[in-house]
Amino acid sequence: MTSKPIVAIMYDFDKTLSTRDMQDFALIPSLGMESSEFWKKANDFGREQKMDGILAYMYASIRESKRHGKALRREDLVNHGKSVEFFEGVESWFERINDFGKEQGVEVEHYIISSGMKEIIEGTPIAPFFKEIFACEYYFDETGEAAWPKTAVNYTNKTQFVYRINKGVLDVSNDEDLNRSMPDDSKRVPFSNMIYIGDGLSDVPCMKMMKAYSGTSIAVYPKGDRHKVEELLVKDRVNFIFPADYSEGGELETAMQNIIRKIAICDTLTDINQNQLKSISAQN
Repeated sequence: MTSKPIVAIMYDFDKTLSTRDMQDFALIPSLGMESSEFWKKANDFGREQKMDGILAYMYASIRESKRHGKALRREDLVNHGKSVEFFEGVESWFERINDFGKEQGVEVEHYIISSGMKEIIEGTPIAPFFKEIFACEYYFDETGEAAWPKTAVNYTNKTQFVYRINKGVLDVSNDEDLNRSMPDDSKRVPFSNMIYIGDGLSDVPCMKMMKAYSGTSIAVYPKGDRHKVEELLVKDRVNFIFPADYSEGGELETAMQNIIRKIAICDTLTDINQNQLKSISAQN
């Protein structure tokens, strides 16, 4: 574990980093379907069965693959990740932010918390930059076919993964350590050192959590479509809203640098305070 303060930046994926839902680029076209057709079928099935919407689309992906004579396999999903398109500047963003963090004396870690498919994200060129990818994931049987949801990330349980990052319990099968009481000063990443970036209502639980615990939340939007996130700012659910442009020198990068700079300064001042208290205690 690094001795430097850690800054954790958490991202939604679809329409936050990628310009559309990740399934729309290659998975759904591989089934010979339009995106609107697939999502209508998945959503209608979920409503009919009173099923969680995320589980419904995961099931629909298996069902439609079989209906079109295909097996839903891990290697195919990973390969679909190569087709994902990102907003401007995303692919160089992580190295730039990491370098700036080092200049400020902090270690920046990046995480995905997404209701999309982990296998597709793992196939994208930005996957290596994430310390952990929390997303929907399949169990693949002995034949290599998707057989069961191994992890399902819906809009409300996204917050569990924020707690996992906070405590350093990244193994999703480890609930015991996640739920164990832990003093705030022993948690790996303080909430005040956490930043969440999302694009809309599905991210509100994590955004509100950041606001409640002194972290920072940011809503991004495609250029010219600001009205969808303005309400989040007006209703105090996010700290900032910016265009989804991750380019060097852009509004989002400038704001992120200032947030990281603030975290670094606060950590330095906290260290000074703690060292003074220790000195006084030793003298007495």
